[in-house]
Amino acid sequence: MTHAVNPPAANFLRTIIENDLREGRYADKRWAGKPGPAAIQNQGHADSAAIRTRFPPEPNGYLHIGHAKSIYLNFGLAREFNGACHLRFDDTNPEREEAEYVDSIADTVRWLGFDWRWNDETNCYFASDYFDYLYEFAEALVRSGNAYVDEQSVEQMRSTRGTLTEKGTDSPWRDRPAEESLRLLREMRDGRHPDGSMALRARIDMGSPNINMRDPVLYRIRHVAHHRTGTKWPIYPMYAWAHPVEDALEGITHSVCTLEFEDQRPFYDWILNTLADLGQLRRPLPRQHEFARLNLSYVVTSKRKLLQLVRDGHVSGWDDPRMPTLVGLRRRGYTPSSIRLFCERLGVSKSDSRIDYSLLEQALRDDLDPVAERRVAVLDPIKLVLVNYPESGSERCQAPCNPHDLTQGSREFPLTRELWIERDDFRATPPKKYFRLYPGNTVRLKYGYIVRCTGFDQDANGAATTVYAEYLPDTKSGTQGANAAPVKVRGAITWISTTQATAAEIRLYDRLFTDPHPDSGRKNFLDALNPDSFKTVRGWIEPGTDARPGTRVQFERLGYFIADEADSSEQAPVFNRTVTLRDSWN
Repeated sequence: MTHAVNPPAANFLRTIIENDLREGRYADKRWAGKPGPAAIQNQGHADSAAIRTRFPPEPNGYLHIGHAKSIYLNFGLAREFNGACHLRFDDTNPEREEAEYVDSIADTVRWLGFDWRWNDETNCYFASDYFDYLYEFAEALVRSGNAYVDEQSVEQMRSTRGTLTEKGTDSPWRDRPAEESLRLLREMRDGRHPDGSMALRARIDMGSPNINMRDPVLYRIRHVAHHRTGTKWPIYPMYAWAHPVEDALEGITHSVCTLEFEDQRPFYDWILNTLADLGQLRRPLPRQHEFARLNLSYVVTSKRKLLQLVRDGHVSGWDDPRMPTLVGLRRRGYTPSSIRLFCERLGVSKSDSRIDYSLLEQALRDDLDPVAERRVAVLDPIKLVLVNYPESGSERCQAPCNPHDLTQGSREFPLTRELWIERDDFRATPPKKYFRLYPGNTVRLKYGYIVRCTGFDQDANGAATTVYAEYLPDTKSGTQGANAAPVKVRGAITWISTTQATAAEIRLYDRLFTDPHPDSGRKNFLDALNPDSFKTVRGWIEPGTDARPGTRVQFERLGYFIADEADSSEQAPVFNRTVTLRDSWN
């Protein structure tokens, strides 16, 4: 079954792009088939991509649900407007970046249904691809008087930066001759100075009301090996300096980022316009546009805190199904289409807000309900004996694979004298409005007969161990007798034959935190860990249930489950609960 495709909802980013295309803002855009400065792009042809966007993660961890919104926006907008979206790894901080994260990020973007190919281009890049260009541009800024080498310590630079209400103070090195700064910059590049002894700063305005414009640092000395360039570079560019340059080198038209970068936009524009005036970059230049990031309740997305959860053993790893990482959600059973549906429903705004976790879960239910095959599982079993059914008797019962899509066909399973039912479906002393089994009451065995409870056995503690019932022979579902049955019942319960059921390990996952804002204010997020976020039970599943890794199924009345991608097999089924049928947190 295919899902209906709704037209994209209007939002301010789509409006900006539509206006830019209508006004021909990027009509003169050229593309040489690869990133490069003005000297290269001037030789290119008119860009066949109407727009170019980018998704620029830092490869220092696994992507989480917050990244999904950025992925959806950047790749989705490019796809919608006949453009290209680049995957760019912003690997300018070698102390925290690893090739493992690069591979995981690329795999996750593909899993979500997006690709960085455009026509015959494979637009996957690294910031480290541009280290030579960034250094050349830095020398150009120094020669033109737009940058200088500062010998203040980090603490001194911080103390002279000023505050929101007080102007900054000029560095004593701010007016040093360009030739001297150029010499020192080359010495920095050649590794002749220790960490923290010098930095290259832009010369802008120490009195600017925007602190980000008060001579920000462009390069710092770091004698650290890089995962791609090794020990070639003892200096590394700051993100705020590298990012706009990377955008321009790649011909990005719309640089879409989250609201925390809004104050950086003047510096973004200053860098690009200054380098374009110096002939280093080709116009038209990229423009930055900010949107509100995804803040989800009952979740933390700080990479530092997620790493702490892993290292301290609160979760089993980055792909633990309780984690908000996309690899964790994938193992939990979330589908790429459900996450895309969630992002589309969120829309795009300029105002920060916290989204309730239930919206993510509902997107998954809406995605799976029309397509997931139904099966029966019993997670907390108690035996039901049909006392008037033949001891060796067996007959087939039938049920649709999916009641919303009858083209999926039907399934058959046996009814026998002894059945497994859920312990919660029997009460020795029922509460009010309890319509399932209790002594003297009648219920329907779903897809089977109406039965009347006749008694039960119990242990020394008073807990029921076996339930007994009589079945009414002329009431089988799907027969004329079922429609004409003289007994009307108000409850139906699921069941599985004890002789035919398949044993399975069932992992019941729930939200990792009990507090909707676990790390807000001065809270210790670990105090909000949910002690019931994970438990394992040994249950029974309907015979013939597909337990191959990655198989999704709705266990009737229980929720949606997935056969664990790492641990499940036909011989030893392991199912993870993805989400319950209804929101139990309201």
